[in-house]
Amino acid sequence: MFCRSCGKQLPPGATVCPYCGVPAGIGRLYCPNCGNATLPQAVVCVKCGCNLVQPGYGQGAPNPAAIQKSKIAAGLLGIFLGGLGIHNFYLGFTGKATTQLILGLLSLVTCGITGIVSAIWGLVEGIALLTSSYATDANGIPLA
Repeated sequence: MFCRSCGKQLPPGATVCPYCGVPAGIGRLYCPNCGNATLPQAVVCVKCGCNLVQPGYGQGAPNPAAIQKSKIAAGLLGIFLGGLGIHNFYLGFTGKATTQLILGLLSLVTCGITGIVSAIWGLVEGIALLTSSYATDANGIPLA
């Protein structure tokens, strides 16, 4: 069995991927049967024909990782609250968001220098989110 998030082979009986830390079966980027890269919207693997629709997420219960996020919401969060990384928390990029949050909070100690850097970073990302047609969230799901 392969991790659906990073594509590496899982040890037998693993409930969490030891490489990326994601629970086994979560993700849509790789086939769990052969490890082939797949599109997030694919329902079968084009290499081995494996069903990619996760059991338990059928009628009435959408996969929480597959819910499309709003491009407009992400862009506006980046423009107005980007210095604190709020847009990256919204999109699931927690590492980048934490870095921006720390830079924003460090501005209290650095007389605003790191806050300005973080705010410019967030502004640029917010504008890029609004203008890009290829924007995706942390799960590779295109923004609506």
